[in-house]
Amino acid sequence: MIIVTGATGQLGRAIVESLVRRVPVSEVGASCREPENAAALAALGVRVRRGDFDDAASLEYAFEGATQVLMVSSNARAYRGDPIAQHRTAVEAARRAGARRLVYTSHMAASTSSQFSPMRDHAATEAMLMESGLAWTSLRNGFYATSGLALLGDAKSTGLVEAPRDGKVSWTAHVDLAEAAAAILAKEGSFEGPTPPLTGSEALDLADLSEAASKAWGRPVRRELISEDELRARMVKRGLPPAVGEIAVGLYRASLAGEFGAVDPALEQLIGRPATRIASLLS
Repeated sequence: MIIVTGATGQLGRAIVESLVRRVPVSEVGASCREPENAAALAALGVRVRRGDFDDAASLEYAFEGATQVLMVSSNARAYRGDPIAQHRTAVEAARRAGARRLVYTSHMAASTSSQFSPMRDHAATEAMLMESGLAWTSLRNGFYATSGLALLGDAKSTGLVEAPRDGKVSWTAHVDLAEAAAAILAKEGSFEGPTPPLTGSEALDLADLSEAASKAWGRPVRRELISEDELRARMVKRGLPPAVGEIAVGLYRASLAGEFGAVDPALEQLIGRPATRIASLLS
């Protein structure tokens, strides 16, 4: 059985929905913290069980009978949690459940030296997988297109995008990444270790996104630079802890350093169609 964690999240749910189109639904299981929110998956015939990265016993129950476990990466860092500890709990639970392979939603820029701290978490998790004794695949996903749209903020009403200097990013749609993950899970062993970068077909910076938004919305959207200190101050004013501001600053620095700019054909080859362009997601 293939178990997908985080199955009520945007990516996890889409992976399950794509997976049941590729393998018998009896071979698919969903793990999530709140099974009551997975009624639509249960209606498809998917086995739904409670699984919480902070509760090892629940994960062992959710992973029962697993041959492969798709581990959607934790975002606990954003809530002052420890994603590495959570990932370790999931890896150990998968091993105890007898899974043969772990598939992890990593990132194209996973690196111990990244200027964006989540990338260092991905690198640490990949090292953990390497040492786990299990077969593993790391999905080197491109940066979510939804994050690019979020960086536009309220530009639709203000006509202004203000942010520190940035670089090109190969924004990638959840639906495309979900299809790629399902294809890899359905053909166990098709990738050993890290995949090639699974990215969209173009890399765009905020100036490019502003231009695309102008065309989509039929009104001018202007890109203006602000300092890193100004960004930090604005985030604190919004009630966010200083640590979140530092993570945001790291995102801009990493993009400027070219960490997210690679474009690779691997994703389109896996899904058998052109990748979704972020401009098509503007509305």
